[in-house]
Amino acid sequence: MAARDVRTELDSLILQLLADLEELEAKRAALNGRVEEGWLSLAQARYAMGVKSVGPLQYASRMEPQVCVCASEAPDGLQNLRVVRAGAQIPEEVGPREAALRRRKGPTKTPEPESTTAPQDPLNWFGILVPHSLRQAQASFRDGLQLAGDIATLQIRISWGQSQLRKLQEKLRQLEPGAA
Repeated sequence: MAARDVRTELDSLILQLLADLEELEAKRAALNGRVEEGWLSLAQARYAMGVKSVGPLQYASRMEPQVCVCASEAPDGLQNLRVVRAGAQIPEEVGPREAALRRRKGPTKTPEPESTTAPQDPLNWFGILVPHSLRQAQASFRDGLQLAGDIATLQIRISWGQSQLRKLQEKLRQLEPGAA
């Protein structure tokens, strides 16, 4: 590989890194804004409902996650992190559970409801009619989680770009000992 090709590849990699860093900075600023907005909405909800109505004493004794982080590998070998709802079904799970109908003989016990895989909405822990500011806080934190996943993916891509940059710089030093 000629030094000119290495320099061209180095330039394109630096441009990509700068674009990723700019996007990372924008997403971090958006994340900070969403989290700040969430805390402000939560404070308004505590004011509207009372300080003791919104707090750790209202949390469920057994909590289930509402979102999960899924890692997948991109074609270029980098990992992508996505935040998905915990109750989301994959296509293989959708469809009838049994292949045929069954004939029932006489009255039987009522079947117990199957436990749902989708977790309950945590807003129900605080009552049925919760203030709008509490719903806004939940939406802000949910958006913040999505942004956090995007930020983690960007940081992985930037780390990979930095390692590639070091490799290309070393290759350039070997091709042109006096340069770089």
